[in-house]
Amino acid sequence: MNTCKTVPVSGKRLLNEFLRFPWRVYKGDPNWVPPLLFQQKEMFDEKRFPFHFHSRVQPFLCMDSAGKTVGRICAVYNKRHLDFHGDGRGFFGFFEAFEDQDIADALFKAASQWLKERGCTHIRGPANFSMNEECGLLVDGFDSPPVFMMTYNPRYYIGLLENAGFSKVMDLYAYLGTLDSFPTRYDKVSKLLRRRHNASIRPLNFKKIKEELELTFSIYNSSWENNWGFIPMTREEFLHIAKDFTKIADPSLILILTVNGRPVGFSIALPDLNVAFRQMNGRMLPLGIFKYFYYKRKIKRLRIPAMGIIKGYRGLGLDSLLYLETALKAMENGYNSGEFSWVLESNTKMNISSERMGAKRYKTYRFYEREI
Repeated sequence: MNTCKTVPVSGKRLLNEFLRFPWRVYKGDPNWVPPLLFQQKEMFDEKRFPFHFHSRVQPFLCMDSAGKTVGRICAVYNKRHLDFHGDGRGFFGFFEAFEDQDIADALFKAASQWLKERGCTHIRGPANFSMNEECGLLVDGFDSPPVFMMTYNPRYYIGLLENAGFSKVMDLYAYLGTLDSFPTRYDKVSKLLRRRHNASIRPLNFKKIKEELELTFSIYNSSWENNWGFIPMTREEFLHIAKDFTKIADPSLILILTVNGRPVGFSIALPDLNVAFRQMNGRMLPLGIFKYFYYKRKIKRLRIPAMGIIKGYRGLGLDSLLYLETALKAMENGYNSGEFSWVLESNTKMNISSERMGAKRYKTYRFYEREI
């Protein structure tokens, strides 16, 4: 495409165009899961979505000579990342485009320029808007739909990024395993660990939800502090995500690990709601809500998006207690498999643990970056 121009998104009309564009890119793709439009709109609401309380974003559209949208991107100035890491990295997210290098180049140029004007030296992504939301470009595992809150994209996006000068900076892995193998693998060691460390597992107490969420918030930030790219969540961000999770989660599948009565770890397992979202075409109304409840009953897979143990209690095998209890409770509730995602390629211990559990690495997501 020889003539295409980028325009910054402002106002409802262009934002709606930005949000609806993916339906054109993925038309006929059986593995694409349409996002819920009301949730996407909320993400760009500066008064409601907590990310905007500390950082800035600027979405762009790419238009052809006839004024038709052919691509989109969002530049993300994550002030908390810059303050925490001091590495000059700005981000891009919500990238979607037809298979045309000129379109991709124009979009990356617009996002890069916006970030450069704010002092960034590199552009990294994709992240919608951060690693606490959907992130990473799918580079392996295109033969099946993504699970809840994981990304999906056409295979040709890899070429669009690499031809635009982006190179790999980190891979994220997704593991898939059946749940019935857990008891035989972990039952004996679980009993030993419980006695040795006076350890126990309990579900989140929904009757004391405020206190429980504050507890989980502190464990989360302290247990993930050494992960690549990690930035501590603000209280507002954590509570916003937790509010959504507690609406959809089975209370018995949000677990707290205690040692000598002290909470030292947690894990969350969520139903793969993409099974329902695939049928809803992005809308809750008028019929989407009925499809949601109908297909939600058919979900047999979980996603385990977060598990953490605070410093001083890692390397003791206590994570296996969380794995085992999650599997037992999940099977009681009719689930038969689970995805562990995502796991950094540099997290050797977690990758080894996932394979020892009998899980198979079946999808890979990638962070790319380039100098601005």
